[in-house]
Amino acid sequence: MNVTLAVKQYISKMIESSGPGMKVLLMDKETTSIVSVVYTQSEILQKEVYLFERIDSQNRDNMKHLKAICFLRPSKENVEHLIQELRRPKYSVYFIYFSNVISKSEIKALAEADEQEVVAEVQEYYGDFIAVNPHLFSLNLQGVSRGRSWEPSILPRVTQGLTSVLLALKKCPMIRYQLSSDMSKRLAESIKQIITKEYELFDFRKTEVPPLLLILDRSDDAITPLLNQWTYQAMVHELLGLNNNRIDLSGVPGISKDLREVVLSAENDEFYANNLYLNFGEIGTNIKNLMEDFQKKKPKDKQKLESISDMKAFVDNYPQFKKMSGTVSKHVTVVGELSRLVSERQLMEVSEVEQELACQSDHSSAQQNVRRLLQNPRVSEIDAVRLVMLYALRYEKHSSSILPSLLEELNRKGVSERHLVVEYGGKRIRGSDLIAPTDAVAITKQFFKGLKGVENVYAQHQPLLHDTLDQLIKGRLKDSQFPYLGPSSLRDRPQDIIVFIIGGATYEEALTVYNLNRTMPGVRIVLGGTTIHNTKRSVSLNALNVVVSFTISPLSIYFK
Repeated sequence: MNVTLAVKQYISKMIESSGPGMKVLLMDKETTSIVSVVYTQSEILQKEVYLFERIDSQNRDNMKHLKAICFLRPSKENVEHLIQELRRPKYSVYFIYFSNVISKSEIKALAEADEQEVVAEVQEYYGDFIAVNPHLFSLNLQGVSRGRSWEPSILPRVTQGLTSVLLALKKCPMIRYQLSSDMSKRLAESIKQIITKEYELFDFRKTEVPPLLLILDRSDDAITPLLNQWTYQAMVHELLGLNNNRIDLSGVPGISKDLREVVLSAENDEFYANNLYLNFGEIGTNIKNLMEDFQKKKPKDKQKLESISDMKAFVDNYPQFKKMSGTVSKHVTVVGELSRLVSERQLMEVSEVEQELACQSDHSSAQQNVRRLLQNPRVSEIDAVRLVMLYALRYEKHSSSILPSLLEELNRKGVSERHLVVEYGGKRIRGSDLIAPTDAVAITKQFFKGLKGVENVYAQHQPLLHDTLDQLIKGRLKDSQFPYLGPSSLRDRPQDIIVFIIGGATYEEALTVYNLNRTMPGVRIVLGGTTIHNTKRSVSLNALNVVVSFTISPLSIYFK
């Protein structure tokens, strides 16, 4: 099961079906993102696609020498844009592909608009999701709920996105959902309705063990999205923000013009693919080794590479090296900025306390360390709020809780607060035992020596998803907590598992799935979510009114 390959194959089929000749790729906002994360522009150019346009663009020229490949979501707006396009066609012929199921009435409306008979083909290709990694997908949706119920307009979109994943992977699954979440049940029922209605589409070859769709709710583990990360992809998203594989580096001090926005794609960047799940220290070492290999060709100019700044100086001094390997230049810049932020925000110290809050049960030590960091002027607002959120989730019922005192500390840092509620991910809401009462956690601190003088730290925490999947694979996941939708249940160990988290997944959970796929023979897992979290995406700060919330409301912690 590979979601990246599924989307790439769809796009290749679209382009090949149009035959030889010059082409334009006509997309909407969402399908532009879907295509851009799996193909580079240069790759598509090699397939004779020389122009990329938006269906909603008003100033497109007539180009009758071009064939149009339309890849669009089947929304009412897109259908209307397409009707207008077909009434006054700008291209010689149209090959139309919708990313999901389209109604017969809309097909009829398109046929009636095609008076000049320019439409050669209309197909459904189910690439209605962002394929982030081969085993990770996102729907790029935020604000998916109202209270603890679905935002009415969002449930149909999530249903479409998730069913398109099933169709792309050619799976007709049994469904299990998180009983403590009404949203999980609603989504499970909505998926089942589509499978029943479109039964012909889901008529795939039967396997000995049916595939399984497991629907979870982010509220069951509100801790994982709040933790700093130390593997490359997760760290980049946490500190710099990955948006459809792109990073905005325009705010980096002294950044060169050609590096203000960079693309990190495992499909087209061998270094990134090889270092995706390695820790920060190992990445620095690998960049250093790569550059030292190049230096061997320049013995006269050999210099020591002891730090990130040495590497940056080296790259800047070798224009020919920059030309040969923009990839290395890009990664030196990214790792350099990560290194700067880690130092500036004292993230190693912050991360150590986060891990203590998530994994240990020493309240005395925890309260001292959180208070000490809140009083540190170098600790940023977002990190301070993150620590208080973790403390509140971890010690919400503790008899000696110092939460009011910590809120005063936040206030002194300029974070306005009057009230705090642990509602979203608190003990009352959670369906599972996120924080075990015994806390029998064997903790081994691992110190990774990367660049000289830099230690990359602390991977004590394992997301709740690891235990959930472990129990599922071993056949021990309780039906009382994760019931099947319908009377049937799996008798054998599941082999193909699609996990979907309402409220968003994290890169830490993606790493868990990656490791399970590597270490569990015969088991294939794909993870998806309404979005991919980082703390900035999960936490909203405002000088007058601070709301600390996940993309799915209700609020995890609310400062009003």
